Amino acid sequence: MSTELHDRKRWIALAVIVAAQFMVVLDVAIVNVALPSIKNDLHFTQESLQWVITAYSILFGGVLLLGGRMADLLGRRRLFMAGLALFTASSLLNGLAWSEGSLIAFRALQGLGGALLAPAALSILTTMFREGRERNLALGIWGAASGSGGAAGVLLGGVLTSSLSWSWIFFVNVPVGVVILAVSPWLLRESRAELDHRYFDTAGAASITSGLMLLVYAMTRATERGWGSATTIALLGASAALIVGFVVIELRSKAPLLPMRIFRLRSLAGSNVSGLLLASALFSQFFLLTLYMQEVLHYSALKTGVAYIALTLTIIAFSAVAQGLVTRLGVRRVLPVGMAISAGTLVLFAQLPVHGHYFWDLFPAFLVGGIGLALAFVPMQIGGLTGVQQSDAGVASGLINTSQQVGGAIGLAAATTIATTFTNHYVNAHPGTTALSGSALTHGFAITFYVLAGLAVLGAVLAAVLIEPKSPVTQAELVEGDLALDSMAA
Repeated sequence: MSTELHDRKRWIALAVIVAAQFMVVLDVAIVNVALPSIKNDLHFTQESLQWVITAYSILFGGVLLLGGRMADLLGRRRLFMAGLALFTASSLLNGLAWSEGSLIAFRALQGLGGALLAPAALSILTTMFREGRERNLALGIWGAASGSGGAAGVLLGGVLTSSLSWSWIFFVNVPVGVVILAVSPWLLRESRAELDHRYFDTAGAASITSGLMLLVYAMTRATERGWGSATTIALLGASAALIVGFVVIELRSKAPLLPMRIFRLRSLAGSNVSGLLLASALFSQFFLLTLYMQEVLHYSALKTGVAYIALTLTIIAFSAVAQGLVTRLGVRRVLPVGMAISAGTLVLFAQLPVHGHYFWDLFPAFLVGGIGLALAFVPMQIGGLTGVQQSDAGVASGLINTSQQVGGAIGLAAATTIATTFTNHYVNAHPGTTALSGSALTHGFAITFYVLAGLAVLGAVLAAVLIEPKSPVTQAELVEGDLALDSMAA
């Protein structure tokens, strides 16, 4: 195969794995808009409705790290295709669900498929493109898909639910998944870690998977039972014990699931900490903004989805800028700036009035927020894989995904509690208002946005301190990157 043909094939392969990743990220957000329709059609109670989200999140967040290591040991393409097949089949079953129990079970299967698929896809990217300008370009494309997937999910969810039915938010995955499965054997090359052994760390896998699943579940239950309830404390305690046990096991294991030596890579460690904090703010931001538009401004599901277009397009447009900046300046100089801009955006959202106007209040913040997220997501992905050996590509990919999912679960649970608490305080201080009054809701949202902004600022500071400085790229690397761009254009 000629060098030019091989190079073009790699970029087509990148498009395939990015499409799969976009589908997974999209599915986290696309369900939210359809929940009222699902509740009515399948006769969910208000209490059980949350399990449509929780069942997916528990399996997805809990198995990501295990999925990444399995990709290293069993074969990255093999696990990518297995995860994609499970994700696609469970999407079809979700659309055909006939009861609340069946939908919850199929959503759990879909989360498992996503947890196998996502880290395998990112580790394939890591092994296809060597570290430097070329990988940064690929990760810029990956970051655009990951960063815009949540906003696109709200838009697509609104369109499909309004024009067809909630089942189509799941059916839309099926043709995409089938096409990707069909071309994967031709486009993707199999790779696995070059190790002297194939020992699988069963004890480590069991402890971290169960610990993370319990943590996500505890975060979800805390919003219902309260943070001080015996159930919440017991779940959090059990989760902490399992995670600590996992660390002890890994330090003693001859073939650890998560080699602790990778945390000596400062860029990897700093990027994962920043990823956890940014996801805590971002997941909550989408949740609160959707509530603001629907419950305060009374937007329809479709109008809410369309409102996010400005954010989605800005993230996509500036992701290319972000990867170029990282290549020239390094992760340490770009990521803190992206986090700081994201913090400023959250402060803008805290100013949203009860009678807000889209173009005066939301639109400017969406534009600024899109720039911030692009300048944060892209360097975060690059930093999370910088210096990683190919034998650890899968587990490093699983780790950065896990940091973001766990951060999102913690942030959303905390944000829900804060918003509810301060909404109730407003109601108690203002007789005649209720917890559904626009003024009360907006007050609770504003306080929460300020707290989330504080998390983003903390992430910016830690990124600046933890991530190692990078020397400027060489002229050879810049020329190599320009050749890669020319190849894509051709």
